Amino acid sequence: MEERRKQPRKDLMSYSQVFDLYNGKLIGYLGDLNLLGAMVIGDEPMEVNVNLTISIQLPELPKIKATRVALPVRVAYCHKDISPEYFNIGLQFKLVTDNQKTIIEAVIKNYEFRRQAPNYSPTTSEMDE
Repeated sequence: MEERRKQPRKDLMSYSQVFDLYNGKLIGYLGDLNLLGAMVIGDEPMEVNVNLTISIQLPELPKIKATRVALPVRVAYCHKDISPEYFNIGLQFKLVTDNQKTIIEAVIKNYEFRRQAPNYSPTTSEMDE
């Protein structure tokens, strides 16, 4: 499948709750995030191209007092997760203010899952090379 994102998503170590702001229903948990959108892992499928406003429960962030951020979104896709009892729901942000951009960047900076190779001590055979 062709990658159509304009910005790479950042996998997060904090699975923050994401709600439909106006009906209060839990959509799921934030899986990844960038300034253009997010992927939420949910229990129920969502209709594609639906517009709604979400509320993301924020993890603890240094120098930021906000506990949630509300964003208008469009459901860009919805398909089964690797675990078939869950759904991956792609949300495209329709409008992000400068303040919201600062908050999103702080979430990414503080909670991005960094895939790094372990720094093991060299083995005896590597030291002999």
